[in-house]
Amino acid sequence: MNKPLAGLKIIDLTRLLPGPVCTWHLASMGARVIKIEDKGAGDYARLFFQTKDEQESNTPSVFYRAFNANKEVVFLDLKNAEDKSSFLQLVATADLVIESFRPGVMDRLGLGPEALLKINPSLVYCAITGYGMSGTWQNLACHDINSLALTGVLDQLRDREGRPILPNIQIADVLGGSVSAAMGCLAALWRAQRSGEGSIVDISMTDGVLAHNVTAQVAVHNLGHALGPCEDLLNGGVPCYNLYQSQDGAWFALGALELKFWEVFCETLERAEWSKKHWSLGQVIGGEDAQALHEAVQQLIGSKTREFWETKFTGIDCCFTPVLSLEETMQHPLFIERGMIKDDGDGRSWIQSPVRFS
Repeated sequence: MNKPLAGLKIIDLTRLLPGPVCTWHLASMGARVIKIEDKGAGDYARLFFQTKDEQESNTPSVFYRAFNANKEVVFLDLKNAEDKSSFLQLVATADLVIESFRPGVMDRLGLGPEALLKINPSLVYCAITGYGMSGTWQNLACHDINSLALTGVLDQLRDREGRPILPNIQIADVLGGSVSAAMGCLAALWRAQRSGEGSIVDISMTDGVLAHNVTAQVAVHNLGHALGPCEDLLNGGVPCYNLYQSQDGAWFALGALELKFWEVFCETLERAEWSKKHWSLGQVIGGEDAQALHEAVQQLIGSKTREFWETKFTGIDCCFTPVLSLEETMQHPLFIERGMIKDDGDGRSWIQSPVRFS
């Protein structure tokens, strides 16, 4: 199948992570993305995590190249009359304009959604912001960590001692910002194609991550409050869905949430008596029995090495997998076979778009 977004023209004014990841996805599906960067520093993601060699050769960082290599880059100063005119010429034939400035920045440049829709009535205009284009918080600065903090997500990311941990995956940026924006833009583009009418897509990273904080929301509805570490079904409150450490310090993830998987797991461990203790059979989530069984399983897993357990569970279908480092992941057959990892021929491997068409 040809890339389904072939022929779609996108003007991308975004920087750093949320917007560039969104348009990386769209470009991977065939869209032509023209990335507008200012004539000064450009997208300052170019300098993030830059190595010494990259600095000396004036090469943009891997952080920048990973999500912008499939785009055309045009440098414009939107405060300059001539460059503004060039920008408007691009907009006149575009399907989508996407930006990530604070609300009002594009309006002050005379390039806000109302002005652009007058030039191109079928245009879709998407704004990705921290807190949205309306409300008393709209003009406040926001980063991923702030969105996680305000939506109850960071409260859910705690260790067994109750201390919040900071994940090294930008959940609000890529889920609340990138994915929500891609979804909203595609819906608006579908409408524009059928009706000829453009629209504005208002994406708040914070709204986006809140909408996906599903499990904790269930607890709030049922109990009036979210549950803490090891108190809920999916955060360590049951032995069948938990983490275990081997003798040599490696970790394993067990996702035997369904009874059939738990039974296979217990049989493989030669502990069939444990299979009768499962949340679906009445074991209290986060209760004393669940905690005691978790400790017993940990003691057994901790008695042997990672290699031993990987060998023992080879071919066993019970959702028991090693916790891999990213460098291990990028060499794993699962992702090599699926084409998720691609060698650029220069010794670097790049993660690819997860969307497949046939």
